[in-house]
Amino acid sequence: MRSTLYLKFIIVYIIFGFLSLFTVATLTSSLMETPMQNYLTSTMYTEANLIANNYLSSYFSNELDGSEVALQLSGIETQLDAAVWFVDKEGNVLFSAQPYDYPMSPSVIEDFNPAESGSSQSQTGDYHGYFDEDVITVIAPVVYNYSPKGYLLIHKYVSDLNEFQHILLRATTITMIVIYLLSFMILLAFQFFVYRPLRKVTEAAKQYASGNLEYEIPVNTEDEMGYLSASLNYMSSQLKDMEDYQKKFVANVSHDFRSPLTSIKGYVEAMVDGTIPSELHEKYLKIILFETERLTDLTQDLLTLNEFDTKNLLLNKETFDIHEMIKNVAASFEGTCTQKKISIELLFATKHLNAYADKRKIQQVLYNLIDNAIKFSDPDSSITIETTRRGDKIYTSVKDDGIGIPRNSLNKIWERFYKSDLSRGKDKKGTGLGLAIVKEAIQAHGENINVISTEGVGTEFIFSLPKG
Repeated sequence: MRSTLYLKFIIVYIIFGFLSLFTVATLTSSLMETPMQNYLTSTMYTEANLIANNYLSSYFSNELDGSEVALQLSGIETQLDAAVWFVDKEGNVLFSAQPYDYPMSPSVIEDFNPAESGSSQSQTGDYHGYFDEDVITVIAPVVYNYSPKGYLLIHKYVSDLNEFQHILLRATTITMIVIYLLSFMILLAFQFFVYRPLRKVTEAAKQYASGNLEYEIPVNTEDEMGYLSASLNYMSSQLKDMEDYQKKFVANVSHDFRSPLTSIKGYVEAMVDGTIPSELHEKYLKIILFETERLTDLTQDLLTLNEFDTKNLLLNKETFDIHEMIKNVAASFEGTCTQKKISIELLFATKHLNAYADKRKIQQVLYNLIDNAIKFSDPDSSITIETTRRGDKIYTSVKDDGIGIPRNSLNKIWERFYKSDLSRGKDKKGTGLGLAIVKEAIQAHGENINVISTEGVGTEFIFSLPKG
């Protein structure tokens, strides 16, 4: 970017300057020439007619003498910087006045024709060869007693108009150059507000691509670049957290797979080489079966979580009786509850209560919560499952009188593979994924699940579902 983007911007800036100057030089002259000539012609024609009609006509009535006419023509010559001829209708020059750089007027205009301009207000040329260069000529009749007695002719060099154009062109060019130099501030603004922050963002992208997620972009502004930098910093922190989580996740998965596999391998090898006598094979085969079930549960839980993570989960929502589901799930734990002498108490406000959700996912939620409650409940205790309806929501509570959850672990129980220190002595078979699956399933429905727990007293999980 150092050798491309900034250089391209400078090249574009320089090209823009040359094109601007070229445009001013080529278009200004052509755009001004015709309007200026029309304006000058109109001014000369108006002035000639004004003097001819309101002043010079008195010359033929003997109200003006020659000195007064000469003075008037001299005034016009000074005002317009042009040659002024006052002639009779035959073309004889009666009076004239002209600047020093104009030729003297002839005594008689040969082939004089006052109508030679036709319908135009003026004519351009050397006017019968009396001028060395082109002039703009206007002719105004001097009328006395309703008939033209003479004519007033005004001649002005076309070069005077070109000089004026050059003055305007020079002023326009200088103005354009000043604007172009001032626009250099845009280049500086681009350097400080776009290019430099963008270079930092690019450097950050390179660092992240190379695996350096510790790199942080300094955020000094609150504009779009600052927002982009802050977003990239946040992204890098999230990626770093995810990288740490992935490492921890892989370590936990490896540990949870390695432990049962090591046990299975050890017992099988001992049985094969005779270390474990044949009369004890049944005992250790049951242990192997137990460890195999752990691996099966772990694999199934990982597949379930992957289903949520990949965002490919399609909820098959339907209306079902949640009370009937709770009864069926609770009945599936009858054997386990009998062994541990744990009772399950169902508290339903109504006989039937319909919920609208994915039946299979909610069944898994209930199974995981009840299984979790049984694992951490003491013998001869009870588990209470209660439902309540508030508005268009159904709230389901699973409460046990077990060991409870420490306060500092309440926010961690939803993490995958997390097991509190108090649970390790009781949860021999757990994968540490049950509550993570519960939370993912409830959140997939757009609902919430909360936990209330007191260490040594018990734990209660409450989740909501839409009413069917």
